[in-house]
Amino acid sequence: MDEHTPSSSASPWLPFESRRRARDEKREAVLRTAGALFLEQGYHRATLNEVAKRLNITKPALYNYFRGKDEILYECWSLGNELVDECIAETSAGSGSGLAKLRKLIVRYAELMTEDYGKSLVRFDIRDLSEHNRKIVQTAKRRIDRAFRDYIADGIKDGSVKQCDPKLSAFAIAGSLNWIGHWFQPGGEMTGRAVAEEFAIRLTEGIATTTTRKTAQKAAVPAAEKADKPPRNGNAPREDEGEHHARTAARAAGQSKRARSRLR
Repeated sequence: MDEHTPSSSASPWLPFESRRRARDEKREAVLRTAGALFLEQGYHRATLNEVAKRLNITKPALYNYFRGKDEILYECWSLGNELVDECIAETSAGSGSGLAKLRKLIVRYAELMTEDYGKSLVRFDIRDLSEHNRKIVQTAKRRIDRAFRDYIADGIKDGSVKQCDPKLSAFAIAGSLNWIGHWFQPGGEMTGRAVAEEFAIRLTEGIATTTTRKTAQKAAVPAAEKADKPPRNGNAPREDEGEHHARTAARAAGQSKRARSRLR
């Protein structure tokens, strides 16, 4: 053999694993782009032509990854649902009272509602899906509702949650959380995490037992802070009303901030 003749030539095809990884990455790019477009323009107004344009590919190329627009819609929902399932599994595997688990799930679920795949769970109409996929979505919604109910029921048993109707309480909480997916916009005054932690406090204040609330308040206000005001002299003038309100507001803001940090 001539010494200048190569014994083998490099294959122009990537190894199988590399090809599969590249395909998965492209498929994910289609989902991210299409999902964002559906949220931006609405599912029916958004077109696959626009998706292809944003990805700098041809429309026929999209069909290498998805059979149609409704399949993309379902996959966006499916990814969001997988993230919720992970939240529930992680919460259930952890320790803590029913109220603690409820608050943890609220934080995780609310934060997910500020992201595109989470918004896909509540912003799209399941009537746009095939009958088979609609049934899957409906089953998943019942499973999420059951998780909220179970944590509330567990809290009633362990004394961290007041006697209440777990079904109605779960509906009220989930409804408030789902609405985040409609109004939240990134880049606002509060981050998604901050919104989630605030909701965890507000949505459980009404069902937390008095003992639980008092314990939380004591943890939020150290003894040192309680003694930050010097004793009043009987002849000393009263604090100016405006100054008093400013002091009270600042103290309340500090307590709220510390309360949110306990949920992390």
